[in-house]
Amino acid sequence: MGIKIFIEEIGRYYLFMRAVFRRPEKMKIYYGRFLDECIALGINSLGIVSIMSLFIGAVITLQTSYNIDSPFIPLYTVGFTTRQSIILEFSPTIISLILAGIVGSNISSEIGSMRVTEQIDALDIMGVNSAGYLVLPKVLGAMFMFPFVIVISMFLGIFGGWLFGTMTGQITTHVYLYGIQYWFDPYSIQYALTKTVAFAFIITSIASFYGYYTSGGSVEVGRSSTRAVVISSIFILLANYLLTQWLLL
Repeated sequence: MGIKIFIEEIGRYYLFMRAVFRRPEKMKIYYGRFLDECIALGINSLGIVSIMSLFIGAVITLQTSYNIDSPFIPLYTVGFTTRQSIILEFSPTIISLILAGIVGSNISSEIGSMRVTEQIDALDIMGVNSAGYLVLPKVLGAMFMFPFVIVISMFLGIFGGWLFGTMTGQITTHVYLYGIQYWFDPYSIQYALTKTVAFAFIITSIASFYGYYTSGGSVEVGRSSTRAVVISSIFILLANYLLTQWLLL
């Protein structure tokens, strides 16, 4: 029974995404909504992303420096480890999981509320492709803005590591900067941003899907939001594994 429901959900999601990417009726309207979603999904998320990045970068730096006991391990390993941890995993994956909770729940609640108040039905009656009109700008806006958010997260994470590392006297600026520059492969940035674009699509499409097919009242809107966050988080972790196998190994 569970497998049947899962297959039905996959089929309904596929049909939903076909409707989302159907040719827009008026590009000008979609462009305006795209800009609004860039602000709502990207710029408005910078506050929490900045705070998380600063302190996680600080924690990685301090924990690495505290655990270097051997004199054979150079101190610049602290900067190197901080850079690699933030660029390869923390910023693209952990921040995306945080955004799944913030952005995903907001999207699902917004669209779910429109469904239960029959606003989506009104759009359908007027001949508007409601799935495309409501969801496509969100998907494209997130896929466009999230890489910028993640780049800022990377910078702030490394900056936070330097700031707290030097403030506590665990490492000097020269040694930390040397570790950041040591054996740097630019492909790691490309890898991280590729994952980010995939995660942005997962977050917005799954959250929109569960919001769009909400039925009932306000209680069901809350349940749809919770379900959207859980499912998108699972698929982010699965996609992270598959993309790592594909892009790095």
